[in-house]
Amino acid sequence: MTRLIVFYLAAQLLVADISNAQQLPGTKPLTLKGDIASHLVDGVDRFLLRQLESTIDARARYWNRDSSSAEAYVKSVAANRERLAEITGVVDERKSFTDIDIIARTDGSVEAAKSDLFTAYNVRWPAVRDINGVGLLLKPAKPNGAYVIAIPDAGQTPEMISGLAEGVPAVQQFARRFAESGFTVVVPAIISRRYGPRNNRAKMTTREFLYRSSFELGRHLIGFEIQKVLAVVDWCKARSDDKPNVAVVGYGEGGLLALYSAALDTRIDAAMVSGYFDSRQDMWSEPVSRNVHAFLDQFGDAELASLVAPRYLAIEAAKGPEFELKSEGGAPAVLDTPEPKVVVAEVQRAKDLIGSEDLTSIELFMSGDGHGGFATQSALEAVASAISMEAGVVAVGTAPKLIMKPIDVNAREVEQAHEIGAHTQWLLTKSLSIRQDFFKDLDTSSVETYEKTIEPYRDYFKHETIGHFELPLQEMNPQTRFVEESDKWRRYEVVLDVFEDVIAYGLITIPKGIGEAEQRPVVVCQHGLEGRPQDVIGEQSSQYYSAFATKLAERGFITFAPQNLYIFKDRFRTLQRKSYPQRKTLFSTIVPQHQQIVNWLKSLQNVDEDRIAFYGLSYGGKSAMRIPPLVTDYCLSICSADFNEWVFKNATTQHNFSYMFTGEYEIFEWNLGGTFNYAEMAYLICPRPFMVERGHFDGVGKDQWVGYEFGRVRFMYQGLLKLQDKTEIEWFDGPHKINGVGTFKFLHKHLNWPELEE
Repeated sequence: MTRLIVFYLAAQLLVADISNAQQLPGTKPLTLKGDIASHLVDGVDRFLLRQLESTIDARARYWNRDSSSAEAYVKSVAANRERLAEITGVVDERKSFTDIDIIARTDGSVEAAKSDLFTAYNVRWPAVRDINGVGLLLKPAKPNGAYVIAIPDAGQTPEMISGLAEGVPAVQQFARRFAESGFTVVVPAIISRRYGPRNNRAKMTTREFLYRSSFELGRHLIGFEIQKVLAVVDWCKARSDDKPNVAVVGYGEGGLLALYSAALDTRIDAAMVSGYFDSRQDMWSEPVSRNVHAFLDQFGDAELASLVAPRYLAIEAAKGPEFELKSEGGAPAVLDTPEPKVVVAEVQRAKDLIGSEDLTSIELFMSGDGHGGFATQSALEAVASAISMEAGVVAVGTAPKLIMKPIDVNAREVEQAHEIGAHTQWLLTKSLSIRQDFFKDLDTSSVETYEKTIEPYRDYFKHETIGHFELPLQEMNPQTRFVEESDKWRRYEVVLDVFEDVIAYGLITIPKGIGEAEQRPVVVCQHGLEGRPQDVIGEQSSQYYSAFATKLAERGFITFAPQNLYIFKDRFRTLQRKSYPQRKTLFSTIVPQHQQIVNWLKSLQNVDEDRIAFYGLSYGGKSAMRIPPLVTDYCLSICSADFNEWVFKNATTQHNFSYMFTGEYEIFEWNLGGTFNYAEMAYLICPRPFMVERGHFDGVGKDQWVGYEFGRVRFMYQGLLKLQDKTEIEWFDGPHKINGVGTFKFLHKHLNWPELEE
C-alpha cells in the first residue's frame, strides 16, 4: 500500500467533521457582498487619508525649537535641516569652482543680450561631479552689490523671465526686473515637464523620468536642482570678503526650489516663493517628481518656512502653474493654484511654529484674490529691501536686444537631463559598495552573533524602507464563508480586521481528513500584480500560477491565499503615492495584514504555528522579499519569478524592460541602492530557509542578474554562516510561472511534511 493511501486512511480515523459547515468554527458568518478586493482597497484609501491628516500634529515629535534667540533657534533646528537634506538627496559634495563660465561663440559673441540697464550672458557652472548648472547671468549696468537667484517654473525658460524670449509679460519677468534694479541675477534652467514616450514605451515627463532612478538611489531631481542653486550661492558668497547678500526667488516649480534651498542653506539671506506655497497635504496628487519620501512625516511648507527663520521669507499667493496629466504609463498628476485660504492658514501655522515675533520675518502678499499674476511689485520690492536697504524695484525698462543667436533650449535641456541621468547610472555602479558599507556592522562570525547584529538592520528596514504604522492591530474578528470543496479539501473565504477601515481577505483551503488533534504546516500562497486569491487556486491564470495553492493542499498542506493591495491599476498606485510622504509604502499596510493573517492561522487548532511558510509569484515574489523579513512568524520564504538584481532592474537605462520605461510608476522605493537590494533583504530572512524559483525565459530580468544576486545570498548562508541546506535556487526551462518542482520539495523538507508517493 502506498504512503498516500496509508495517509488518507489514517487521517479518516481522526477526521474533524466540518462537511456541512458554512463557516469555520470560532468565526462569524461572512456577509460582506460584492467585490471584497475593491472593498479592501477602498478601506485602505480611507485609512491612509486619515493618517495623512494626522501627520500635521504628529510632526511636533521631531522638533525642539528654542526661540530664546536667533542663534539658539538656528541651532535647535539643525537636525531637521539635516533630515531635509537627506530626504531630498542633497548629500553629495559640491564641486568647488572659481567663477561662472560664460558660454561664448566662435564668432566672438559673448553677450547674449543687452539693454541700457543690464547685459545677459549664457553661463555654466559646476554643481555635483559631472552635473552642471546652466542658464543666464544678468549683470546690471549699476550693480548694488546684492545677488538674486531667480528660478523659473518648469514650464518656463530662463529667457522668458529675463526678457529674452516671449511667454511671460514684461512686468512679471522678475529676473529682468531685479537686474534692471541693480541686482546681479543668475537664472538657472530647470528640467521641464516635457511629455513623451521613453524608449517607445510608457509616456511620462522628463522630470518623472529623472526622478525614477534618482529616487531608487537615494537622490532626487529636486535635490540635484537644489545643488545647482546652492552652487550659485557658493559663488555669490565668494565674490568678496564681506559675503554679499543673496536672495532666491522662484515661481511654481521655481518656488519649490527657492523654498527648499532657503530652508537648507542659512547663507541665503532672503527668499520669495510665488504660486507654490501650500499645506502639501495633497502632495500625492501632484507630479510624482515632487514626491519626497517621508516629507509629510516631519515637514509641510510651514515647517520649511520655519527653517528659513529668522531670515526674510516672502510668500506670494498667486495663480500657479495649472495642468492635469493622465496616466499613459507615467504617474497621473494635477497641479492647481494653491487655495488662498490654505496659503493664509499655512503661513499662520509657520509663524506659530517659530513661536517668537522677533524671529518671524514671514510676509504674505496676495496677488488680487490669490489667483492674480505672479511677481507683484510689492513682493519684489520687499525682497529687494531685505537684501539691499537702499534698493528698490524700478519700473520696467527697455527690452533687452538679442546679440547672440538664441540658444537652443531643447538641446540645453537634453544635455541637462543627460548629465543627471549619467550621474544616476554612475551611482548605480557604486551602489554595491555603498550597501556593503551600510552593512559594515553585521557580524557573521556565528549564527548567534548574526541574529543579534541583523536586528538593527531589520529595524531600519521596518521604519525607513518599508515604513511602520505605530498602531496596535485590532481584534481579528474572523469572518468566514464556505466557497467550495472537492474530495480532498474544503475552501472558505476569510476576512479579518486589521486597522480601522483595513481588512485582510483571502481563501483558506483545508485538506480533508485532518485529525482533531493533528497540526499541519501552512503555505501562504501569494498572487502577483493585478491578481486575486482565485488565481493561485486555479480558477484563472493557471498558466502562470499552476493552481499551486490547490496542489499544495492536495499534498496535505493547509494553504491560505491572501488578497494583496496591488490591484486596480491607478487605484492601488495612488495608495502608494499617499503612503510615501508619510514615510510609508504600500507594504506598510500589507505587512500588518499578513501579521494578522499569521496571528489568525496560529490560532487554528490544526495549524502548527512553527510551520507557516510564504510562497509568492511575481509581485507575490516581491512580497516574499519584503514581508517575511518583518513577519518573522513565516518560517521560510520562496520568491518565484521576481528575484533579481532589483536595484539595477529599477534604475538602469540600458535595458528596455527596466522599470525606468514601464507603467509601474509606484515601484520605486527610496534609496534601496544604498541600503537593501534583494540579497540584503534575504539577509533579513536568514537563517530561516529561503529559496528562489527562476524560469530561464522569464522576462523580468536576465539569468546572470539573478545568478549574481543569488550568489551573494548563497555566500551568506553557506560561505559565511555554514548553513549548508537552507538556501536553494531552482532554474527551470520555462517562462514567468510557478514551476512547483524544486519548491515543493523545499516545502516538504523544511516544513517536515512527508512527500506523497505517486
